[in-house]
Amino acid sequence: MRKQSPVSDKAVRYVRKAPYSPEPFVARLNQLLAERNESYRAAALKSGLDHQAVRRIVEKKQRPHIHTCILLADHFGVNPNEFLQLASYPALKAFDIHTESAEHLPPEAVSVAKDIARIQSPKVRKAVAEAIRTLLKQYFNA
Repeated sequence: MRKQSPVSDKAVRYVRKAPYSPEPFVARLNQLLAERNESYRAAALKSGLDHQAVRRIVEKKQRPHIHTCILLADHFGVNPNEFLQLASYPALKAFDIHTESAEHLPPEAVSVAKDIARIQSPKVRKAVAEAIRTLLKQYFNA
């Protein structure tokens, strides 16, 4: 009995035929590496990939696998759909993030959100967000 894949056969055929231009993916990856002052090896290992994974993408212009896109996006703190689309894969609904439009928020709330988004470590970013929520709960319960 054949196990059903979570990705449809049609999607798999689409991905195999989709043309891949490595330049946009490589440019974005190099930008993120430069922002963190991180080597190919360090980024790959911190992402949970083998030590040559980033080098293959950047220098050999190999198309990254879907799981590689997701792991790199998690490491760099970006939406995985950004990397998936740069690698010519379709965006996945699981990563569609709907947020409040900044135009409906007060400027000081947008400023705080941008500052939190600049925190590179996901653990620290989550801790800061939880601390702000705790302060807000105390304010509203006072």
